[in-house]
Amino acid sequence: MGTPQFAVPILEGLLANESLEVVAVVTQPDRKVGRKGKITPPPVKRLAQDQAIPVLQPERLKGSDQEKDLLKLAPDLIVTAAFGQYLPQEILDLPKFASINVHASLLPRYRGAAPIHYALWNGDRETGVTIMHMTQEIDAGNIISQAKLKIGPEDDTGILFEKLSYLGRDLLEDTLVKIFKGEGQGVKQDPSRVTYAPMISRNQEEISWQEPAQDLYNKIRAFRPFPGTYTWFEGDRFKIWDSHLVDQKTDKKPGQIVEASKKQLLVACGDQTILALDQVQPAGKSQMPVKSYLAGAKLEEGMEFGQINERRWPKTSGLPGFRESRPRSRLRQPGSKCETRQDECQPGR
Repeated sequence: MGTPQFAVPILEGLLANESLEVVAVVTQPDRKVGRKGKITPPPVKRLAQDQAIPVLQPERLKGSDQEKDLLKLAPDLIVTAAFGQYLPQEILDLPKFASINVHASLLPRYRGAAPIHYALWNGDRETGVTIMHMTQEIDAGNIISQAKLKIGPEDDTGILFEKLSYLGRDLLEDTLVKIFKGEGQGVKQDPSRVTYAPMISRNQEEISWQEPAQDLYNKIRAFRPFPGTYTWFEGDRFKIWDSHLVDQKTDKKPGQIVEASKKQLLVACGDQTILALDQVQPAGKSQMPVKSYLAGAKLEEGMEFGQINERRWPKTSGLPGFRESRPRSRLRQPGSKCETRQDECQPGR
């Protein structure tokens, strides 16, 4: 059971195992993708179809016809990898050997839907993959095996997704040997070390220049290639896709341009630090290197990112029948980064 590209190498590993027979693949329904809304099958479905494996795509597994089909199949083992749905207890109890999940973190750290994003955002130097038994509580089952991975200074979420998917594939192969030998009971997770990685929300995408440059650098690479980060510039949304740290200090207030030359764009951040922007996307345009942007933009030292230009949005409150349409600044709320409160988690399997 899986949906995104992360699950593809894991399914490939199962298919390559001559001692196993993959009797079905369960994945999310086809979704609209892109501005044109083209209906697109999940990556896991495409692989399954290439291998002539039956595919089940329930909108919600519990109570669906696909759940009945799965019960009839009576598999010996269920493996999930970023499936994106809760599994009913009846399904979890179905296999002869186990229902296990391949999770992209070193549990109990980062239970939830976005463990890779949070590892990068928090500046972790190490991450990994955990294979554990599935329970009704999200990512809380006994840990069967783990594998660690160093986070490189240039790694972003896209790079780590690929690295961890292959690490998970290899770890699963070794773990299945233990399970089939009856040695896969696993160990309980330490509840005192549990943290959560809920789904990234829209209001977390905005850059707050009050934060130190190191934190913003971590956030930008954590949100690349999806969902991306943005700020405001002259009333328009301005996306930032890549950056690097500068070993300088500044007295300018956070968000102000420190330097805008032909070669570099430096912006003041919290704690008097500076961030250099490398890849940007002005409103209505495609991503571009900052040098290309600077060649056509009229920027000056002291201009400010993060401010909505009030002149472009006239005051209209109080006018009868008028609906306010001015964009609102979205700031990350306290607790939006990794917290230990489960009720703040919006998990997906």
